[in-house]
Amino acid sequence: MGQFWTILTHLHSIAGPSVMLLYPLYASIQAIESPSKLDDQQWLAYWILYSFITLLEMALESLICWIPIWYDLKLVLMAWMVLPQFKGAAFIYDKFVREKLMNHGAKREAIKPTPSSIASPKDKDKIKKFVSFGSHKKVLG
Repeated sequence: MGQFWTILTHLHSIAGPSVMLLYPLYASIQAIESPSKLDDQQWLAYWILYSFITLLEMALESLICWIPIWYDLKLVLMAWMVLPQFKGAAFIYDKFVREKLMNHGAKREAIKPTPSSIASPKDKDKIKKFVSFGSHKKVLG
């Protein structure tokens, strides 16, 4: 019976970083490389919420240490936010965070280009030259 608890403890200590960091990191990279913007929203929302929960934990550490199942609850919450079947991070962001932001006047406004932000044809040629200079490799021989 002692070996069972030892194995269970090790699995539990591996599950947290795997669910909260490793899989989200992999999925975020996949989302950046995909043409769809929906998965970008899911993972950006996840990292915002993960950061908020981590900061909240740091601020309330003296209270959280008295909750014996806090880590288990956090693991279940993070799994729900991470699993693609649920997309919990996007759900929480849409239903709670965005609503609070909109209520406090942080509405998105369309960014209108200013004359200084519009590149002239001459500037575009300079940008193309710079990009092509940095992307070509010299062939030694």
